[in-house]
Amino acid sequence: MAIPEGATTSEKVWYVAFRIICAGIFLFLIGPLLVIIPLSFNAEPYFTFTPEMLSFSPEGFSLRWYDDFFSSESWQTAIKNSLIVAIASTILATVLGTTAALGLSSRYMPYKDAIMAILISPMIVPLIISAAAMFFFFSRFQMTHTYIGVVLAHTALGIPFVVITVTATLSGFDHSLTRAAASLGANPVHTFFKVVLPLVTPGVISGALFAFITSFDEVVVVLFIAGPEQTTLPIQMWSGIREEISPTILAAATLLVVLSIALLTTLEFLRRRSARLRGIEE
Repeated sequence: MAIPEGATTSEKVWYVAFRIICAGIFLFLIGPLLVIIPLSFNAEPYFTFTPEMLSFSPEGFSLRWYDDFFSSESWQTAIKNSLIVAIASTILATVLGTTAALGLSSRYMPYKDAIMAILISPMIVPLIISAAAMFFFFSRFQMTHTYIGVVLAHTALGIPFVVITVTATLSGFDHSLTRAAASLGANPVHTFFKVVLPLVTPGVISGALFAFITSFDEVVVVLFIAGPEQTTLPIQMWSGIREEISPTILAAATLLVVLSIALLTTLEFLRRRSARLRGIEE
Protein backbone atom coordinates (compact mmCIF):
# COMPACT_ATOMS: atom_id res chain seq x y z
CA MET A 1 0.00 0.00 0.00
CA ALA A 2 1.44 3.33 -1.06
CA ILE A 3 1.44 6.45 1.10
CA PRO A 4 -1.98 8.09 0.62
CA GLU A 5 -2.03 11.40 -1.18
CA GLY A 6 -2.32 14.41 1.08
CA ALA A 7 -0.78 12.60 4.07
CA THR A 8 0.77 14.78 6.72
CA THR A 9 4.43 14.58 7.70
CA SER A 10 3.60 12.64 10.89
CA GLU A 11 1.52 10.16 8.89
CA LYS A 12 4.39 9.63 6.45
CA VAL A 13 6.82 9.10 9.32
CA TRP A 14 4.48 6.58 10.95
CA TYR A 15 3.99 4.85 7.60
CA VAL A 16 7.74 4.23 7.29
CA ALA A 17 8.28 3.51 11.00
CA PHE A 18 5.47 0.96 11.08
CA ARG A 19 7.03 -1.01 8.23
CA ILE A 20 10.46 -0.86 9.84
CA ILE A 21 9.01 -2.19 13.09
CA CYS A 22 7.20 -5.00 11.27
CA ALA A 23 10.36 -5.90 9.38
CA GLY A 24 12.33 -5.97 12.65
CA ILE A 25 9.78 -8.25 14.31
CA PHE A 26 9.74 -10.51 11.27
CA LEU A 27 13.53 -10.71 11.27
CA PHE A 28 13.55 -11.47 15.00
CA LEU A 29 11.13 -14.35 14.49
CA ILE A 30 12.82 -15.94 11.50
CA GLY A 31 16.38 -15.17 12.61
CA PRO A 32 16.97 -18.60 14.20
CA LEU A 33 15.77 -20.27 11.01
CA LEU A 34 18.27 -18.26 8.98
CA VAL A 35 20.99 -19.87 11.11
CA ILE A 36 19.68 -23.43 11.39
CA ILE A 37 18.94 -24.06 7.72
CA PRO A 38 22.39 -23.24 6.28
CA LEU A 39 24.14 -25.05 9.16
CA SER A 40 22.28 -28.24 8.25
CA PHE A 41 24.36 -28.29 5.03
CA ASN A 42 27.67 -27.96 6.86
CA ALA A 43 30.26 -30.44 5.65
CA GLU A 44 31.92 -30.49 9.08
CA PRO A 45 30.39 -31.85 12.32
CA TYR A 46 30.22 -28.39 13.91
CA PHE A 47 27.44 -26.06 14.96
CA THR A 48 29.22 -23.10 13.46
CA PHE A 49 29.92 -21.55 10.08
CA THR A 50 33.23 -22.78 8.77
CA PRO A 51 35.54 -20.56 6.67
CA GLU A 52 34.59 -22.62 3.60
CA MET A 53 30.90 -21.88 4.22
CA LEU A 54 31.51 -18.19 4.75
CA SER A 55 33.42 -18.06 1.47
CA PHE A 56 30.68 -20.07 -0.27
CA SER A 57 33.16 -22.76 -1.26
CA PRO A 58 31.49 -25.99 -2.49
CA GLU A 59 33.75 -27.97 -0.16
CA GLY A 60 32.06 -26.35 2.83
CA PHE A 61 28.61 -27.71 2.02
CA SER A 62 27.35 -31.29 2.10
CA LEU A 63 24.20 -33.39 2.32
CA ARG A 64 25.85 -35.86 4.68
CA TRP A 65 23.56 -34.99 7.59
CA TYR A 66 20.42 -35.46 5.51
CA ASP A 67 21.82 -38.79 4.34
CA ASP A 68 22.45 -39.72 7.97
CA PHE A 69 18.89 -38.68 8.85
CA PHE A 70 17.26 -40.80 6.16
CA SER A 71 19.58 -43.78 6.58
CA SER A 72 19.55 -43.97 10.38
CA GLU A 73 17.19 -46.58 11.79
CA SER A 74 16.55 -44.59 14.96
CA TRP A 75 15.55 -41.46 13.04
CA GLN A 76 13.34 -43.42 10.65
CA THR A 77 11.63 -45.16 13.57
CA ALA A 78 11.01 -41.78 15.17
CA ILE A 79 9.47 -40.44 11.94
CA LYS A 80 7.23 -43.50 11.66
CA ASN A 81 6.06 -43.15 15.26
CA SER A 82 5.41 -39.43 14.82
CA LEU A 83 3.33 -40.02 11.70
CA ILE A 84 1.34 -42.86 13.30
CA VAL A 85 0.56 -40.84 16.41
CA ALA A 86 -0.08 -37.57 14.56
CA ILE A 87 -2.40 -39.06 11.94
CA ALA A 88 -4.39 -41.14 14.44
CA SER A 89 -4.76 -38.29 16.93
CA THR A 90 -5.66 -35.84 14.15
CA ILE A 91 -8.48 -38.07 12.92
CA LEU A 92 -9.89 -38.49 16.43
CA ALA A 93 -9.50 -34.80 17.30
CA THR A 94 -11.13 -33.72 14.04
CA VAL A 95 -14.16 -36.00 14.46
CA LEU A 96 -14.68 -35.19 18.14
CA GLY A 97 -13.89 -31.47 17.79
CA THR A 98 -16.18 -31.01 14.78
CA THR A 99 -19.01 -32.82 16.57
CA ALA A 100 -18.53 -30.65 19.65
CA ALA A 101 -18.44 -27.45 17.56
CA LEU A 102 -21.67 -28.40 15.80
CA GLY A 103 -23.33 -29.02 19.15
CA LEU A 104 -22.10 -25.72 20.56
CA SER A 105 -23.43 -23.87 17.51
CA SER A 106 -26.97 -24.99 18.32
CA ARG A 107 -29.13 -22.40 20.01
CA TYR A 108 -30.61 -25.11 22.23
CA MET A 109 -27.30 -26.24 23.74
CA PRO A 110 -27.26 -25.47 27.50
CA TYR A 111 -24.15 -24.36 29.40
CA LYS A 112 -22.29 -23.43 26.23
CA ASP A 113 -19.69 -21.28 27.97
CA ALA A 114 -18.86 -23.95 30.55
CA ILE A 115 -18.55 -26.67 27.90
CA MET A 116 -16.38 -24.47 25.70
CA ALA A 117 -14.12 -23.65 28.66
CA ILE A 118 -13.65 -27.36 29.37
CA LEU A 119 -12.94 -28.18 25.73
CA ILE A 120 -10.27 -25.51 25.30
CA SER A 121 -8.72 -26.01 28.75
CA PRO A 122 -5.76 -28.02 27.33
CA MET A 123 -4.68 -24.81 25.57
CA ILE A 124 -4.86 -22.80 28.82
CA VAL A 125 -3.51 -25.18 31.44
CA PRO A 126 0.33 -25.35 31.49
CA LEU A 127 1.44 -28.32 29.44
CA ILE A 128 3.54 -29.81 32.25
CA ILE A 129 0.43 -29.97 34.46
CA SER A 130 -1.61 -31.60 31.69
CA ALA A 131 1.18 -34.10 31.05
CA ALA A 132 1.44 -35.07 34.73
CA ALA A 133 -2.33 -35.41 35.03
CA MET A 134 -2.49 -37.58 31.91
CA PHE A 135 0.32 -39.77 33.22
CA PHE A 136 -1.43 -40.50 36.53
CA PHE A 137 -4.78 -41.03 34.78
CA PHE A 138 -3.48 -43.32 32.02
CA SER A 139 -1.30 -45.28 34.43
CA ARG A 140 -4.44 -46.47 36.21
CA PHE A 141 -5.58 -48.09 32.96
CA GLN A 142 -2.16 -49.45 31.96
CA MET A 143 -2.00 -47.10 28.96
CA THR A 144 1.39 -45.55 29.62
CA HIS A 145 4.18 -46.70 27.30
CA THR A 146 1.55 -47.53 24.66
CA TYR A 147 0.57 -46.01 21.33
CA ILE A 148 -3.04 -45.75 22.50
CA GLY A 149 -2.05 -43.61 25.48
CA VAL A 150 0.05 -41.24 23.36
CA VAL A 151 -2.68 -40.98 20.70
CA LEU A 152 -5.39 -40.22 23.26
CA ALA A 153 -3.18 -37.64 24.98
CA HIS A 154 -2.45 -35.87 21.69
CA THR A 155 -6.13 -36.07 20.79
CA ALA A 156 -6.96 -34.12 23.94
CA LEU A 157 -4.38 -31.50 22.97
CA GLY A 158 -5.67 -31.24 19.39
CA ILE A 159 -9.40 -31.00 20.08
CA PRO A 160 -9.31 -27.32 21.19
CA PHE A 161 -7.84 -26.24 17.84
CA VAL A 162 -10.57 -28.07 15.91
CA VAL A 163 -13.32 -26.71 18.15
CA ILE A 164 -12.11 -23.12 17.80
CA THR A 165 -11.62 -23.17 14.02
CA VAL A 166 -14.88 -24.98 13.27
CA THR A 167 -16.80 -22.76 15.70
CA ALA A 168 -15.36 -19.68 13.99
CA THR A 169 -16.48 -21.05 10.63
CA LEU A 170 -19.96 -21.80 11.95
CA SER A 171 -20.29 -18.26 13.31
CA GLY A 172 -21.17 -17.08 9.80
CA PHE A 173 -23.22 -20.14 8.91
CA ASP A 174 -26.81 -19.48 7.80
CA HIS A 175 -28.92 -22.00 9.74
CA SER A 176 -31.88 -21.30 7.47
CA LEU A 177 -30.13 -23.56 4.96
CA THR A 178 -30.56 -26.58 7.25
CA ARG A 179 -34.21 -25.70 7.82
CA ALA A 180 -34.71 -25.39 4.08
CA ALA A 181 -33.11 -28.80 3.56
CA ALA A 182 -35.35 -30.31 6.23
CA SER A 183 -38.43 -28.76 4.63
CA LEU A 184 -37.47 -30.49 1.39
CA GLY A 185 -37.38 -33.88 3.10
CA ALA A 186 -33.65 -34.26 3.85
CA ASN A 187 -32.83 -36.15 7.03
CA PRO A 188 -30.21 -34.73 9.48
CA VAL A 189 -27.42 -36.98 8.17
CA HIS A 190 -28.07 -36.05 4.54
CA THR A 191 -28.32 -32.38 5.51
CA PHE A 192 -24.98 -32.52 7.30
CA PHE A 193 -23.05 -34.09 4.42
CA LYS A 194 -24.73 -32.13 1.62
CA VAL A 195 -25.25 -28.70 3.24
CA VAL A 196 -23.27 -28.19 6.43
CA LEU A 197 -20.02 -30.05 5.76
CA PRO A 198 -19.17 -28.40 2.40
CA LEU A 199 -19.46 -24.97 4.01
CA VAL A 200 -17.44 -25.77 7.15
CA THR A 201 -14.80 -27.89 5.39
CA PRO A 202 -12.17 -25.09 5.41
CA GLY A 203 -12.54 -24.79 9.18
CA VAL A 204 -12.44 -28.54 9.66
CA ILE A 205 -9.29 -28.93 7.58
CA SER A 206 -7.64 -25.95 9.28
CA GLY A 207 -8.37 -27.43 12.70
CA ALA A 208 -7.07 -30.82 11.55
CA LEU A 209 -3.82 -29.26 10.34
CA PHE A 210 -3.34 -27.43 13.64
CA ALA A 211 -4.01 -30.68 15.51
CA PHE A 212 -1.48 -32.48 13.29
CA ILE A 213 1.20 -29.84 13.89
CA THR A 214 0.52 -29.91 17.64
CA SER A 215 0.92 -33.68 17.77
CA PHE A 216 3.92 -33.83 15.45
CA ASP A 217 5.88 -31.20 17.42
CA GLU A 218 4.82 -32.17 20.96
CA VAL A 219 7.52 -33.19 23.46
CA VAL A 220 6.38 -32.83 27.08
CA VAL A 221 3.41 -35.22 27.05
CA VAL A 222 5.39 -37.84 25.15
CA LEU A 223 8.16 -37.67 27.76
CA PHE A 224 5.59 -38.56 30.43
CA ILE A 225 3.51 -41.18 28.63
CA ALA A 226 5.55 -42.76 25.82
CA GLY A 227 8.05 -45.57 26.20
CA PRO A 228 11.16 -46.41 24.18
CA GLU A 229 9.05 -48.02 21.46
CA GLN A 230 6.97 -44.85 21.03
CA THR A 231 9.90 -42.46 20.54
CA THR A 232 8.75 -39.64 18.27
CA LEU A 233 10.82 -37.27 16.15
CA PRO A 234 10.87 -34.40 18.70
CA ILE A 235 11.89 -36.86 21.43
CA GLN A 236 14.66 -38.21 19.20
CA MET A 237 15.88 -34.64 18.67
CA TRP A 238 15.68 -33.98 22.42
CA SER A 239 17.68 -37.12 23.15
CA GLY A 240 20.22 -36.20 20.50
CA ILE A 241 20.80 -32.79 22.07
CA ARG A 242 21.31 -34.33 25.51
CA GLU A 243 23.44 -37.31 24.53
CA GLU A 244 25.25 -36.52 21.28
CA ILE A 245 25.44 -33.18 19.54
CA SER A 246 25.18 -33.88 15.82
CA PRO A 247 24.23 -31.66 12.87
CA THR A 248 21.75 -34.38 11.96
CA ILE A 249 19.47 -32.61 14.44
CA LEU A 250 19.72 -29.49 12.28
CA ALA A 251 18.72 -31.50 9.22
CA ALA A 252 15.68 -32.83 11.09
CA ALA A 253 14.81 -29.30 12.25
CA THR A 254 15.07 -27.98 8.69
CA LEU A 255 12.70 -30.67 7.45
CA LEU A 256 10.24 -29.75 10.21
CA VAL A 257 10.45 -26.11 9.15
CA VAL A 258 9.68 -27.05 5.54
CA LEU A 259 6.72 -29.14 6.72
CA SER A 260 5.42 -26.28 8.85
CA ILE A 261 5.71 -23.82 5.96
CA ALA A 262 3.79 -26.20 3.70
CA LEU A 263 1.02 -26.63 6.28
CA LEU A 264 0.79 -22.89 6.97
CA THR A 265 0.56 -22.22 3.23
CA THR A 266 -2.30 -24.70 3.07
CA LEU A 267 -4.00 -22.94 6.00
CA GLU A 268 -3.73 -19.58 4.26
CA PHE A 269 -5.21 -21.06 1.09
CA LEU A 270 -8.11 -22.49 3.08
CA ARG A 271 -8.64 -19.17 4.88
CA ARG A 272 -8.92 -17.34 1.58
CA ARG A 273 -11.26 -20.01 0.22
CA SER A 274 -13.46 -19.69 3.30
CA ALA A 275 -13.52 -15.92 2.88
CA ARG A 276 -14.60 -16.29 -0.75
CA LEU A 277 -17.39 -18.68 0.25
CA ARG A 278 -18.65 -16.07 2.70
CA GLY A 279 -18.43 -13.35 0.07
CA ILE A 280 -15.70 -11.43 1.88
CA GLU A 281 -13.46 -9.38 -0.34
CA GLU A 282 -9.75 -9.11 0.58
